[in-house]
Amino acid sequence: MRTFRVGDDVTVLSDAMEVPGIGFLPVNAFVLHAREPVVVDTGLGLPDRDFVATVSSVIDPATVRWIWLTHPDRDHTGGIFALLEAAPQARLVTTFIAAGIMSTEKPLPMDRLYLLNPGQRLDVGDRTLHAFRPALFDNPATVGFFDDRSRTCFSSDCFGAPMPSEEIASGPDVGEVPAEQLRGAQHVWATIDSPWVHGVDRGRYMNSVNSMPINDAHAILSTHLPPAIGLSEQFTQMLAEAPDADPFVGPDQKALEHMLASFEPVTAAT
Repeated sequence: MRTFRVGDDVTVLSDAMEVPGIGFLPVNAFVLHAREPVVVDTGLGLPDRDFVATVSSVIDPATVRWIWLTHPDRDHTGGIFALLEAAPQARLVTTFIAAGIMSTEKPLPMDRLYLLNPGQRLDVGDRTLHAFRPALFDNPATVGFFDDRSRTCFSSDCFGAPMPSEEIASGPDVGEVPAEQLRGAQHVWATIDSPWVHGVDRGRYMNSVNSMPINDAHAILSTHLPPAIGLSEQFTQMLAEAPDADPFVGPDQKALEHMLASFEPVTAAT
């Protein structure tokens, strides 16, 4: 993982993974350097990642007061239990549904939960975090938030896109990607991650798009996209177009067999 700042208030904990046939998907977590520091999501759960070590490179985990879990998918929860141990004063901001989902694998410590629903707020000392439901999501427990001091919108999976290279996927500014190329990649991600978007009531969907706190945002930070600065209008238009994007059709068994046949055989070590 690499780390870099977005303004004075946020450190991006940047990671990426290759999705064959699609591209390189960013997988970001964040540290919000508020008076009461907030870690947003906890990265991939792969054995070669040490999320706490990455957090420790930018902040002392003992000073972390909040861990905001945008939703309990495995690419957001990889380091959650290790971070809870390393940050004994931190409370885990999540929802009742998310805590229930997590309990099917390993229960969260109930005395450290802080349940927060879309439309509610969290005071972290020098700013208020405004919780909201993103317009696109793949998990019913998804809750993003808007930081009213830095004008940063943390949008969870919404706005994600596969990138053409690992370098771009883990880069500091998605504005370097041409607008049309980015819009196409975001539509691919929208139809993969939120396939229900093709069947929405258009009016109700646009109400959810227009209620997102992005028009006033200086930066939009998504789990699956490099940081976006000053792209609110472009991203709103992308969301409006998503229901009409071509549906994603994944590889079938025949394609898998063709892919496997193209791999070089592994020679057993002697």
